[in-house]
Amino acid sequence: MNPIIVERVLDAPAEVIWKALTDKNEMKLWYFDLKEFKPEVGFEFQFLGGSEKKQYLHLCKVVEVIVRKKLSYSWRYEGYEGMSIVTFELFEEMGKTRVRLTHSCVETFPKNEPDFARTSFEEGWTYIIGTSLQGYAEKS
Repeated sequence: MNPIIVERVLDAPAEVIWKALTDKNEMKLWYFDLKEFKPEVGFEFQFLGGSEKKQYLHLCKVVEVIVRKKLSYSWRYEGYEGMSIVTFELFEEMGKTRVRLTHSCVETFPKNEPDFARTSFEEGWTYIIGTSLQGYAEKS
């Protein structure tokens, strides 16, 4: 099982990026619009997302929090087999922040759903980290 890893250096301090990852009002500016989110182990949240053709209810649960350094949560879809883990890690580097996104166990999702293909996740995370989050960081 090879995890998907997307890494970028963003021109913002770690506390700005941490807020982007953990404050639901900031998350909707670059990620998904969550009804509620708390960076607390055991906190469960959900949101709709997917392709233009089909939306999926994402069911997630926070599994690890190290403030301003690491956030991990389970990621699965209502009505589908499979469970994966999404992890954001932050590394401060001279006023900037290196963000490493790791999405593991994507191969547990159904193979007959094109939206669950590895390439779909790779493209999605590359856009989210390299375009959406980067754009957010540049405006902060």
